Amino acid sequence: MSATAAIGSLPPVTGALALDTYRMSMRFGSFTALDSVSMKVAPGTVHALLGENGAGKSTLVKCVAGFQRPSEGSILIDGREQAIDNPVVARALGIGMVYQHFTLAPGMTVAENLLLAGGKTPAIIDWREKRAELEAFLQTTPFRLALDARPLDMAAGEKQKLELLKQLYLRPRLLILDEPTSVLTPQEADEVLGHVRAFARSGLCTVLIITHKFREVMAYADDVTVLRRGKAVHHCAVASTDPGMLAQAMVGDASAARPESPHSEEKVPPALILRAQSATDFIAMQASLEVRGLQVMGDRGTLAVRDLNLTVAAGEILGVAGVSGNGQRELVEALVGQRERAAGMVRVQGQPYAARREENHRLKVRSLPEEPLRNACVGELSVAENMALRDFDRSPLCQGGRLRFGAWRSRAREWITAYGIKTQGENAPIRSLSGGNVQRAVLARELNGEIDVLIAANPVFGLDFAAVKEIHTRLRGVRDRGGAVLLVSEDLDELLELADRIVVMSEGRVVFETSAADAERQVLGAHMGGGHHQPLAEVVV
Repeated sequence: MSATAAIGSLPPVTGALALDTYRMSMRFGSFTALDSVSMKVAPGTVHALLGENGAGKSTLVKCVAGFQRPSEGSILIDGREQAIDNPVVARALGIGMVYQHFTLAPGMTVAENLLLAGGKTPAIIDWREKRAELEAFLQTTPFRLALDARPLDMAAGEKQKLELLKQLYLRPRLLILDEPTSVLTPQEADEVLGHVRAFARSGLCTVLIITHKFREVMAYADDVTVLRRGKAVHHCAVASTDPGMLAQAMVGDASAARPESPHSEEKVPPALILRAQSATDFIAMQASLEVRGLQVMGDRGTLAVRDLNLTVAAGEILGVAGVSGNGQRELVEALVGQRERAAGMVRVQGQPYAARREENHRLKVRSLPEEPLRNACVGELSVAENMALRDFDRSPLCQGGRLRFGAWRSRAREWITAYGIKTQGENAPIRSLSGGNVQRAVLARELNGEIDVLIAANPVFGLDFAAVKEIHTRLRGVRDRGGAVLLVSEDLDELLELADRIVVMSEGRVVFETSAADAERQVLGAHMGGGHHQPLAEVVV
């Protein structure tokens, strides 16, 4: 049957639907991405889908949304088996999806993006009629966007809201959300998820949400399914579980059952002990990284970092929070030497620091940049060669001016074992590794030897649960050995778990600072969202 004929035979698109997958499998050659997955999603509920990277979450929802055909098994809509051959059929069934990455037309208006979402835009548009229709639609939503605004000029949170509005405008019976809050402040996340839950409970829509945040599952979902290695290993009502049980189901490891306390280590970092002293004495004695009056130009020729001041002490993790696009990326690039500084001063251990290679060795500065394959590796070079990028010209990797490639490979094999890097061997191109294993390889290189300053930017973005836990443990280890860690992260939960102190960046400035122990999520979110714009003259402990 053709897609057109199939659409003509579909049931009316009204009300929340019931979704069932029955023994659904998906194979790509010899690789099985989904292995006989059966899942029930009740109509009018919010159903969370959890799992590590590679567990099969994206494959499952792509099958439901018509982007892939399962190799075996069935998809049932309201108890009736449906062949969802493509996204057009899925849309006719009332299935909509909000993707993790934006799918907006950046130069077109909000109104134009909403109309394009329907896929049936007439050649001539009666804009007076359509604008009235869109205004009436926006009256039914908890957040509004100006119809003439363009995504090109929007903050990330506003873009995410527009992505959701595009789907709500089409009145879906099933709404699939893929990491919908990754670029939102806590308030925006609660606002969006609160509306989604209300939408589901009204009986208008069923919601299937992919998330890695246990807090969102516990607060907004009714039921949860956990996938592990392509199999559905756990189904339950949210009311009968907790984050520890879900974590254990995800990784199959009892040691991962309960997330660690932010400061559960027995060893108290030096920074925490010395805070009893005056801030001035403390900074004078313990400051490892100082940034004063830093200005950095963005890609559009305007200042992305504006007169920024901050200090990171030895033996502490300073977390930098903020919604994406507020100067965090430019700050990190300026600190590690990937972007020119327009003004300001940076010191490490009291000495001027320009991020040159010789300074990195002498002052013991390391970095874990975002997207390590692009920012910290040469994809065509081998794992061993990438591991040697920092010290290939130093003993024991180089002696008498001669590079000792055997020593490169020998050390790489040791690190591959020590860091649990999954690779075909030290000679494999590093681009052949998964994201988590690339990050482990970079970790092995950057954490080798003594470290006085570590600059980390979203170091676990997109990684699975086990990799996240391992990297977090190693970041704490740097702090506990007396290193200063600057941790820039868009994940507030990560900062609340790891940091000793948290600052908030908004519009290129540090606008708020607090100890992690005293941090309040909603207060941080208010500053992240731009509710307070008075920059701090000085950020110290």
